[in-house]
Amino acid sequence: MTRLAPKKSVSSLIQGRGRLGPVEWGEGPGGQGPAATARKGSPRLLGAAALALGGVLGLYHTARWHLRAQHLRAQRPAAQLSLSSRLQLTLYQYKTCPFCSKVRAFLDFHALPYQVVEVNPVRRAEIKFSSYRKVPILLAQEGESLQQLNDSSVIISALKTYLVSGQPLEDIITYYPPMKAVNDQGKEVTEFCNKYWLMLDEKEAQHLYGGKEARTEEMKWRQWADDWLVHLISPNVYRTPAEALASFDYIVREGKFGAVEGAVAKYMGAAAMYFISKRLKSRHHLQDDVREDLYEAADKWVAAVGKDRPFMGGQKPNLADLAVYGVLRVMEGLEAFDDLMRHTRIQPWYLRVEKAIAEAPQ
Repeated sequence: MTRLAPKKSVSSLIQGRGRLGPVEWGEGPGGQGPAATARKGSPRLLGAAALALGGVLGLYHTARWHLRAQHLRAQRPAAQLSLSSRLQLTLYQYKTCPFCSKVRAFLDFHALPYQVVEVNPVRRAEIKFSSYRKVPILLAQEGESLQQLNDSSVIISALKTYLVSGQPLEDIITYYPPMKAVNDQGKEVTEFCNKYWLMLDEKEAQHLYGGKEARTEEMKWRQWADDWLVHLISPNVYRTPAEALASFDYIVREGKFGAVEGAVAKYMGAAAMYFISKRLKSRHHLQDDVREDLYEAADKWVAAVGKDRPFMGGQKPNLADLAVYGVLRVMEGLEAFDDLMRHTRIQPWYLRVEKAIAEAPQ
């Protein structure tokens, strides 16, 4: 996340620009998507060292947060403006990106107003201000403070912490520091400390979760959505040439393409992603029929929710519910989604989340 100074243009606010490479919608290790690119990484030893350093940084920032939060709460006025009304949010996205869909599900459920900027995946002019090259990117204006938030899980954790605790967003985002690491494919990636953790005191956490088990469960399944479920999407929607073409027809219709760009993207993109999906299938050790992995993941999730509660969050969706729903939603209208609804037990839960988001107070 990049701190920004107020009252300037976005392009002049964000400093430290790196080389502008292709936009990526994959987050963390193994980013995937039509625009994902491979970069040469440092030796893996460097990655291990970076992860160790990141753990130390995470502990430091968490400890610092406790001290800072106590001071802020002591100064908090009894009457304050609605927290959501104090934020002006702009989401830079690909509509068909599962990570962007996660963020939209969160924002919609919490009735947070936001503007959407659809990023052209060819020219990428919309995010030329940012050295961070993956979507989603969220710009958040809070009074005189303008912040850039990167990584879907960091965006969600930071905003949820803000809504529950009332701490300034400018302070909250410092508890999710970025770090460089090298993934299993030898690529240099940016990871974020504490990204599944909400920065709440004991009273706030107890009120939100009711117990440590619920908090741990939410974190576990949010990470599962990022580390496993999202990697089942591309191999399934690009499983056959016909499915790949249908998927890119949807991407072109929903995305920001010119007429010529759209035609080229539809056919060349479909062909490329059909073959890339086979590599992803091998990389993630999926079954010959990748539908089976998708079905198993859906039924595993439904079993985790259980029969005694409508959502993992109990009577209303929690962050894990919204994450899983957001990832799966990008397949709507495609053959893979129809198969998923027919051959697993996930449809009743999915429709409940959809209804809860639609009925969120505006």
